[in-house]
Amino acid sequence: MALFTRENTISSNKVFEGKIVNLRVDQLQGPEGKTFSREVVEHNGGVVIACQPQPGTVILIRQYRYTIDMELLELPAGRLEAGEEPLLAAQRELLEETGYEAQSWKPLTSMYSAPGFCNELLHLFRAQNIVFQGKALDEDEETEVIIVPVQQAWQYVLNGQVRDAKTIAGIALLLGPNSLS
Repeated sequence: MALFTRENTISSNKVFEGKIVNLRVDQLQGPEGKTFSREVVEHNGGVVIACQPQPGTVILIRQYRYTIDMELLELPAGRLEAGEEPLLAAQRELLEETGYEAQSWKPLTSMYSAPGFCNELLHLFRAQNIVFQGKALDEDEETEVIIVPVQQAWQYVLNGQVRDAKTIAGIALLLGPNSLS
């Protein structure tokens, strides 16, 4: 038996309910009878888009992230609305943040962003065959679109210019397993 499975939950208390995340604190009982608490950030999940205007290139966006008080270079990404299909969210987010619409979409993987405390599941897509339609940013967003060779994007990872985990994973997937040196 695993030490802390759902069956070990004694109680669950939602302590915060927000627009983007909820926070709950669960009390668990271990096999020796000791109780432990787990803080869980609940999130609807999100999408990440590795958009390639041409083969061998990728779109990155530069945007300010309030939580860390700095600008980051990232792949376009965004959150899922409750019940929203990941592909539809990816199409919406790509258009909003970059102004591009893609004709070709391929799911690459799904990954948890921080499973030690958060249930956010990110769905990563490759988008190709793009046409510029114009940005449709949310009123609290501002992005700068940058198109770079994928190899240059990986150099940004290696030299610390890209420090966002979902972006690092997406660029690595574009490069494939034999080109991460």
